[in-house]
Amino acid sequence: MFTPWKRLSIFAFLLSTCLGCSSHAVEKRSAKGTAPAFGKLLITGSNTMAPMIAAAGKRFSTLHPGVQIEVQTGGSGQAIDDVMKGKADIGMASRSLTNKESGLYSFAIARDGVCLVVHENNPVRSLTSRQVSDIYTGKIDNWSKVGGKNAPVVPINVSEGLGSSDLFTRYFGIKYADVKAPIVVSGNLERVKALLENPNGITYMSVGAAQQQMDMGAPIKTLPTDGVAATPKNIRSGNFPLSRPLLLLTKGVPTGLVKEFITFSLSSQITDIVLQHDFVPYLD
Repeated sequence: MFTPWKRLSIFAFLLSTCLGCSSHAVEKRSAKGTAPAFGKLLITGSNTMAPMIAAAGKRFSTLHPGVQIEVQTGGSGQAIDDVMKGKADIGMASRSLTNKESGLYSFAIARDGVCLVVHENNPVRSLTSRQVSDIYTGKIDNWSKVGGKNAPVVPINVSEGLGSSDLFTRYFGIKYADVKAPIVVSGNLERVKALLENPNGITYMSVGAAQQQMDMGAPIKTLPTDGVAATPKNIRSGNFPLSRPLLLLTKGVPTGLVKEFITFSLSSQITDIVLQHDFVPYLD
């Protein structure tokens, strides 16, 4: 398994040696040697990454009016399946690839974390890893058992196959089948909505998405993981333990329009977009 930095180095080499066009792109070189981009890209996968990639796609299309970019969600697992089956040009995965998935090409464009989130009126300030595991497996069912008020705990789980659920269950040593939760949702916004409808609830989500929601006034708060606050700053420093790469995936060596968009996404041209979504660029 390559580290994100090794992926970037390998990608730079591939870009310098790889020629050709994808089946979705037609390029015509002008007299000055420039290559205007034309065609359409379908990008599917991670709910967490979708808003950022949609914004990057909009900017890319502004720079290249002949390009159409469609972004669809469905989770990291969906991205991997779509790319492997050729249903999507590029996938978005908000987790590292497993050994079984290592045949895909992956390009890390940013970093994020997964954090625990509760209602802002919940007096609990932190939970141990064991307490988190016990809450999600039904062994702790009242907040008073972890220093909170006398109220039932309402675990809000995340659909299986999403990057955050894979990372969360692996980190806390929970089998997904053993999770006992009355509510199961998908995207980050659905998790916030479920939490606001159930103030005694607890869920987990992207650190970047949680920070954006709090900045917009959502009455939620994040809990630290193993004593480390869930902030982009701690992700950047490497101190936050529950962190993950945000990857773009292809089935083969990127060429043509696919190569151009990935090169664009790996460049400083979208650093401001990454930061606007409270993620951490790899170009720090």
